[in-house]
Amino acid sequence: MNFLRPTLLSLACLLALPAPASDLPSLGDASSAIVSPEQEHQLGRAWLSLLRGQVDQLSDPQLKDFVETSVYRLAETSQLQDRRLEFVLLNSPQLNAFAAPGGIIGVNGGLFLYAQTEAEYASVLAHELAHLSQRHFARNLEAQKRMQVPMMAAMLAGIVAAAAGAGDAGIAAIASTQAAAIQEQRRFSRQNEQEADRIGILNLEKAGYDPRAMPSMFERLMRQYRYDRKPPEFLLTHPVTESRIADTRNRAEQYQAGGAEDSLRYQLMRARVQLSYEETPGMAAKRFRTMLDENPKLDAARYGLAIAQTKAGQLNEARTNLEALLQKAPEDIVYNLAMVDLDITANRLADAQKRVDHLLGLFPGNYPLKQARIDLLLKQNQPQQAEKALDELLKSRPHDPDIWYLVAETRGLSGNIVGLHQARAEFFALVGDYDQAIEQLDFAKRRSNGNFQLASRIDARQKELMEEQKMVKDMMR
Repeated sequence: MNFLRPTLLSLACLLALPAPASDLPSLGDASSAIVSPEQEHQLGRAWLSLLRGQVDQLSDPQLKDFVETSVYRLAETSQLQDRRLEFVLLNSPQLNAFAAPGGIIGVNGGLFLYAQTEAEYASVLAHELAHLSQRHFARNLEAQKRMQVPMMAAMLAGIVAAAAGAGDAGIAAIASTQAAAIQEQRRFSRQNEQEADRIGILNLEKAGYDPRAMPSMFERLMRQYRYDRKPPEFLLTHPVTESRIADTRNRAEQYQAGGAEDSLRYQLMRARVQLSYEETPGMAAKRFRTMLDENPKLDAARYGLAIAQTKAGQLNEARTNLEALLQKAPEDIVYNLAMVDLDITANRLADAQKRVDHLLGLFPGNYPLKQARIDLLLKQNQPQQAEKALDELLKSRPHDPDIWYLVAETRGLSGNIVGLHQARAEFFALVGDYDQAIEQLDFAKRRSNGNFQLASRIDARQKELMEEQKMVKDMMR
């Protein structure tokens, strides 16, 4: 991954050129001649692998599943034509979300901290989906008359630098030398922002959310950060003004009230995120307990308290709170998974197994449940069965680096050394480290023990990765 650092520096220099303001073209005109939708797709996937290799991510299956499900719900009613979406959840408490060409959706954990309802959360993602559906990246290139694909890569590199800044001092230092230029390039024009707001509000209403959540979110953010010298990244790239709030408010008022404002599941996911950013489980438990004292019927607070108690080793107290929640909703996946975690922590593996098997009978395609079964199999020292379950999970999540990382670990435990190296290669490719990916396939070939068919498959995959590496380097040159 070291090649990314000088690349970002050179791209930052490209970004230093000011972008002239001009009217946006209509959809379907010259923007597709500059960067085709398929080029956007390839660029987006290449950029995503680089980003994954540079930033810390959230690997919580429940949180990933919620984000993916909610975005696909919005996509179904959006103007987005190409719905081949990929997601990255950044482990940052800062408010931010972004969309990159090729259907890349990025969400910071901090979005859950700032968006107090599901509708507010959805309003941010509906706005980002609108940037994708209107192809604002390609249109911005057309407006600037820069007729080369590398300019798209430069814009993406700016997002990499900003996203990685909190956790990678080297890239942060590079980015800071051209901070103003990068910020200006990443900002959409006022017309683009207004268009994304208006289309996002329309999509919110179509998806069944209250469209008034968008101006409400903007208003609260503006009040909170009006005098802040360093507002969240989202406000740097999506400046909130009085006129923008007024426009979204007027647009939202054109729709009938009655859309969904919130859901319990969103609040449960929000509690998971809040817990992950507390200093200790004890601090989290204290905050959730205070919320329950104020409102004993607040199930999300009771759920958060139970998870905090499990992490703190207060297992009896956690069980009491989870049993109270399960009495209300005995087949709720989130509550049951919390009880599975508790049973595993308490070494009640038979109880955990029974619960997981029952739930999978009700919800056989649920990703977090499948992951829980795999975790349980590994806890029971059954790596061969876990490997089979992971192979099945890969059919639905072939581009998830978290899954490939676990596949590699599990194959190692089961003695499948060739498979271990193959899985490591896929993991490294997904996080942009092609040198290590190719090297892992060399290791796999050496251990193929004269199996010609296996060695041929490994060799073919190695050549594919070499071609991908060349394509990425050419784009980022």
